[in-house]
Amino acid sequence: MIHLQHLTKRFGVQTAVDDLSFEVPAGQILGFLGPNGAGKSTTLKMLTGMLDPTSGTATICGFDLLRQPIEVKRHVGFVPESGAVFESLTGLEYLEMVAALYAIPQEAALARIRQFIAFFDLSFETLTDKLLGAYSKGMRRKVVITAALLHNPPVVFFDEPLDGLDANAAVGFKALIQTLAREGKTIVYSSHILDVVERVCDRVIIIDKGKMQVDGRPAELLEAHGADTLERLFTQLTGGTELERRAADFAKTFRP
Repeated sequence: MIHLQHLTKRFGVQTAVDDLSFEVPAGQILGFLGPNGAGKSTTLKMLTGMLDPTSGTATICGFDLLRQPIEVKRHVGFVPESGAVFESLTGLEYLEMVAALYAIPQEAALARIRQFIAFFDLSFETLTDKLLGAYSKGMRRKVVITAALLHNPPVVFFDEPLDGLDANAAVGFKALIQTLAREGKTIVYSSHILDVVERVCDRVIIIDKGKMQVDGRPAELLEAHGADTLERLFTQLTGGTELERRAADFAKTFRP
């Protein structure tokens, strides 16, 4: 469903994504991890057609990223980290606009919207009476997730999807992506909440400075690197142990 071959992105002299190659089959939840600035969001933006790669190739559902960009966009859903929306629209107006872009008939779109807002425990009145600019961060995130799934895409990219969601909504979201994977959808899940990734993802890729560090099933990676948690493995591979040492040294300055 997703195939990358030597995918690279440079901004001037800076290499943000460096020669990434991997495949993701249908029905898999891939945890795509890395520290800030590692190249995760840049990779997702390339795979959703928002940025052109400097070199390398990628296909989504068999469609070439550069030669067939419109087909790629038809087959993916994307929840960006920013959660940006048109703040001068109501939630319903925004979702109806997204449905129209994907040529979803109005009646079918409204039925799907009602299903999603019921799942996320939003009232229909909230969607119609308030502009998105007045929504809380969590409410806005629910609308963005709904928009990404509205056209029933076979591949979905999530960049920090739990940001702003309350505990109940987060539990529901985790159940949702596992259900989507069981139905055959391919999920790429990028997050800094590593305990959630460890529980819900079938496979994990960790990148640092644009380069792949490890790729495998969480339990196998932990065993291979002698780590007891994904968080510990992450810090080992991305320099987090040095940050822990610095934090301990810094704390000493407050001791009498």
